[in-house]
Amino acid sequence: MSDKDKPGDRRGPVLFELDESAAPATPSEAPPVPEPDIAPTLPEGRAMTTAAVLAARRPSRLARWFWALLGTLISALVSIAAWRFVTDLIVSVPLLGYAVTALMALFVLVVLLIVIKELAALSRLSRVDALHRASAQALADEDLKAARAVTGKLTALYAGRDDTRWGRERLREREAEIFDASGLLGLAETELLSPLDAAARREVEASARQVATVTALVPLALADVATALGANMRMIRRIAEIYGGRSGTLGSWRLTKAVMSHLVATGAVAVGDDMLEPILGGGLLGKLSRRFGEGLVNGALTARVGVAAIEVCRPLPFQAVKRPSVRVIIRSALSGLVKSADKA
Repeated sequence: MSDKDKPGDRRGPVLFELDESAAPATPSEAPPVPEPDIAPTLPEGRAMTTAAVLAARRPSRLARWFWALLGTLISALVSIAAWRFVTDLIVSVPLLGYAVTALMALFVLVVLLIVIKELAALSRLSRVDALHRASAQALADEDLKAARAVTGKLTALYAGRDDTRWGRERLREREAEIFDASGLLGLAETELLSPLDAAARREVEASARQVATVTALVPLALADVATALGANMRMIRRIAEIYGGRSGTLGSWRLTKAVMSHLVATGAVAVGDDMLEPILGGGLLGKLSRRFGEGLVNGALTARVGVAAIEVCRPLPFQAVKRPSVRVIIRSALSGLVKSADKA
């Protein structure tokens, strides 16, 4: 018997019989390939987070020395070059030289006026901040004399403003009837600051709506960060003006850094599903388009920054009047955007 005829030889073709009921007849009947179970990532509001970190970042001492020395050196070189240019021009063409000298003198005068304006704005911000600290101390000590001093300074701060005239008159009529510090400051807060609180809240809602819209519509990566930072600086400046701060350029940047530093330090620069739930409903944030979701989150963060700015710029701490709710502001500012997105 040859090797090919031996039983158990498996070198030839082998036929496997499959159960036709178990195997699919066509590729269209094959089961789908299972996909990995990956949880969808929610929008994080990177534009507002980046803007907050940039505004709150404090340069190192070496960097501050570098920029101070660089600015001083450039100013000295420009001044020397301008002086030599003017003196040479007076020698060569006296009439033209004197005209350029007059223009430079006017420029220096305008610069001095800007510096004086900025110093006055910083002084007014310091005045409002001192009122806030004094009122908080009067409330803690229940000091009626200190509370009366605070209300007097508060009335003087808002003297001449039409939007507080009725409140000042009401405070003047009723302040003699109150003999405790908390009641007197509560009356001042109710009569004087309530219309200002409403105006500041409207400003926060408008800024939150603007940041949300621009972030949702502008696809550029740095444009939304610049828009968020600029809108928040304008919002903080307007809130300071509403409460009597009238901050200039340097004052606005100082307030922005103070507000953003507070938010970053407390970890408040974060928004989740729970904050947007009043206008979106549970879990709907993850179902929206990525860009639109980023816009909503950035708008919500702007509302949070606005509430923090109100607390910083307000001359009296919240006591008799309820602190603005971030959720209510978000619902009022962003609900129209959600309805528009649903219709689209």
